[in-house]
Formats: sequence, structure tokens, C-alpha cells
Amino acid sequence: MNGPTSTTIRCVGGIAFDAHGRLLLIRRRNDPGSGQWSLPGGRVEPGETDKKAVIRELFEETGLDVIPGTLVGSVTRGPYEIFDYECAVAGGVLTAGDDATDARWSDAADLEALEAAGELVDLLYVTLRDWKALPRA
Repeated sequence: MNGPTSTTIRCVGGIAFDAHGRLLLIRRRNDPGSGQWSLPGGRVEPGETDKKAVIRELFEETGLDVIPGTLVGSVTRGPYEIFDYECAVAGGVLTAGDDATDARWSDAADLEALEAAGELVDLLYVTLRDWKALPRA
């Protein structure tokens, strides 16, 4: 993966699990990855911190209030440099919104089925496995 450039767009994502160890996923409405399942997240707005962006993006896309924790890792996909943070769910009701056409909790078997069917954004499964951030259920 390539490093950032002057045209890099800073983005954030949230890695959140429910009480059963299932991973939060959204189905993307827009490119990149339209129609595919991904971690919720998006662009960092000017003057916004990563953690504020995580809170805003996860609420917009999932209806959930989260408390961002530590940075788990980052990836560069085209012009997007994405910083993924561990998140604790603090409230809200899971509802797809904004750039998400659907939102759900995914257990390990479900995530593997999505990967096998080619329904995950590129390299998501491998990246989560490498970060030891796969569903615990």
C-alpha cells in the first residue's frame, strides 16, 4: 500500500463490536465500493479531529453513538488514507443512513460468507485479520 500524497483524502473508520462480539458493518451507497460491505466511516472535515469524525460518521451511517478509542491501523486505498479506530457503542439504535444502504452486526461465519461471495470492500477481511479485529462470535 502506498503512503499519503499531497492529494490524499484523510478518512476514518470505526471498528465496533456488540455485546456478542459481532462486528458492525455497513453496505456502501456510493463509490468507492458501492454495494459492498465495509466498516462505517468517511472523510474528516476541515478542522475536525479524527475522533470527532469517527463519532459523526458512525452516527450518520449507523444511528449509533460511539466512543472512539485507540487507532487500530491505517490503510491507503487510492486517494484515501483511512485511519480505523476501535469504538465502544454508547447508545443509539442501529439504522442505516447517509452513505449506508444497510447496517448490521456480523459474526465470524457471516463475515467469511461475505468475503467468499466477494461482497466485502477490497482487502477488508485480510486487513481485519492482520489487525486481529475479526468478529469474536
